[in-house]
Amino acid sequence: MSKYSRRFLSILKQVDKNILYTPVDAFELLKQLSSVRFVETVEAHILLGLDPKYADQQLRSTVILPKGSGKSVKVAVITQGNQIEEAMSAGADIAGSEDLIEEILKGRLDFDKLIATPDMMLLIAKLGRILGPRGLMPSPKSGTVTKDITSAINEFKAGKLEYKVDRTGILHVPIGKLSFNIDDLNLNLKALQESVDKNRPSGSKGKYWKSLYLSSTMGPGIPVNINFLRDS
Repeated sequence: MSKYSRRFLSILKQVDKNILYTPVDAFELLKQLSSVRFVETVEAHILLGLDPKYADQQLRSTVILPKGSGKSVKVAVITQGNQIEEAMSAGADIAGSEDLIEEILKGRLDFDKLIATPDMMLLIAKLGRILGPRGLMPSPKSGTVTKDITSAINEFKAGKLEYKVDRTGILHVPIGKLSFNIDDLNLNLKALQESVDKNRPSGSKGKYWKSLYLSSTMGPGIPVNINFLRDS
């Protein structure tokens, strides 16, 4: 059985689990309840009516948060020739070819996103056992395998996120920092909601959205009425 701190139990008493909050009210409450000395991340936890063990009920996509994630994203690019210089000019933190592949094999993982051009994927395949468990393996679905590396770098630097349901059908997605103003957090949440709806798997039957909770890094989960978001 998990044990909560006195601080957390005190905060928990201020959340009414018997009502569904509007997104704006939930954000306001998270701000009021925050009592830590660092800027917390705000996360959306969405239970969907999906069973990911079936191929037609898997959800994996990307969303560009209009107000950014609030996180500084370190981008690495594996490509070749003139595109290495292009990547660095576009804002990549690390760029290379077979030399970078070898460095990753030796343990270099000081980046948050790895972008690759299609012509490098055969060479990158051997990195699967290192990158796969960390969610860093480039893939077309996540937008990290592309010929347009400049656009990809710009998007991830601006707040593009990849999301996918876990084995229980839940999405856990960071949507900004608690220091953001409420309108900006709401815009980011709205963008996520529209992306999740747009990418509804073909095998999804019945009620798609089952529940939505908003939380901060050290805060409680606050139940939210999704209909208020759709009507905004």
